[in-house]
Amino acid sequence: MDIKGKSVFVGLSGGVDSAVSAALLQQQGAEVTGVYIKGWYPPGMPCTWASERRDAMRVAARLHIPFLTLDASVEYKKSVIDYLLAEYRAGRTPNPDVMCNREVKFGAFYRFAKERGADAIAMGHYRSGEKDQSYFLWAVPKEVLGATLFPVGNKEKGEVRMLAKKFNLPVAEKKDSQGVCFLGPVSVKEFLEKELGTDNPAILYTIGQRVEGGYVTGKDVEKKEIQISSTRAGVAREVRFTDTNWFNDPTRATEAQYRYRGPRIAGHIEEDCFTSSQPLPEMFAVGQSVVFYDKDASLVGGGIITV
Repeated sequence: MDIKGKSVFVGLSGGVDSAVSAALLQQQGAEVTGVYIKGWYPPGMPCTWASERRDAMRVAARLHIPFLTLDASVEYKKSVIDYLLAEYRAGRTPNPDVMCNREVKFGAFYRFAKERGADAIAMGHYRSGEKDQSYFLWAVPKEVLGATLFPVGNKEKGEVRMLAKKFNLPVAEKKDSQGVCFLGPVSVKEFLEKELGTDNPAILYTIGQRVEGGYVTGKDVEKKEIQISSTRAGVAREVRFTDTNWFNDPTRATEAQYRYRGPRIAGHIEEDCFTSSQPLPEMFAVGQSVVFYDKDASLVGGGIITV
C-alpha cells in the first residue's frame, strides 16, 4: 500500500513498538493519528492505564500528530473478560489475546478509525522473528488484516529500540509490558483467584502447566482434581479444531502451532483435523488456539482446539 498522504490511525499503547510504528509511518508520508485504546480493568486491582495513556500522549506530542482515546471497555469486558472466565469455569483454556485482537484492537478500533475516515490502521505487532505475534492474529477478519499495517512487523526488537532512540521518542528506554492484553501487570492467575476463588485447582491450572511434582496432564472441574505427570510430552498425533478463520486455502498449511512460543509442528490438514507426522512434543489444551502456516511461514489461518 502506498501510504503517502493516506490517513492512518495507529494504536498507541504507550510502548516502544507502537511508538516506532507511528514514527515510521510519519516518515513515509502518512497522515498519522495516534489512538490509545482504553480497555476494561479489574476493580480493586493494580491498574496502569492512566500512565500508559500518558506515555502514548507524550509520543503523539513528540511526533506532532493528533491524539485520540477510544473507550473500548464494553467490548473488552464482554468479548475478553467474560469469555475468559466462562472458559476457565468450563475447564477449558482460553486465549484472551486472540479475542482481544479480534474484538478490540482489530474490531472496535478498526470501526472507530474507519468511521473517522482512516484509510488504514496500524499496530506495533511483530510478524516474524523471536517476538512473532502472528499466533494471536489468526481470528482477525481477512478484510481487516488486509487493511492493517505492521511497520515493525519484520524487524528485530533491538532494531526497534535503536529506531526509538533515533526518533528521540520518550518511551525509547521503556521496558516491554507483560501480562495478557489489557490486564497489564495483573497476572491471569491473580485475576482468576479473585474472580473464581482458590478452591478448585482444575479451574486455576491449565494442561501442560508446571506444578510441584511435574506437569498438569488432565483435570476434572466437577471433582476439583488435576492429574500430574513427570512429563508434558504428548502421545497424540492429531489436533481437532473448530471455529476456523482462513486467509488462504487450508490445504496449503504445512505446519501448526498450538501454544504461543511453542514449536511449529510439520503435518497436514484434513477437514477439521491437523495430523502430525510424529507424536506431538507437548500436550495441547482444549480451548486454546491452533494456528497454521504454509511452507513460506505465512499465516494460513487457525481455529479453537476441541476434543
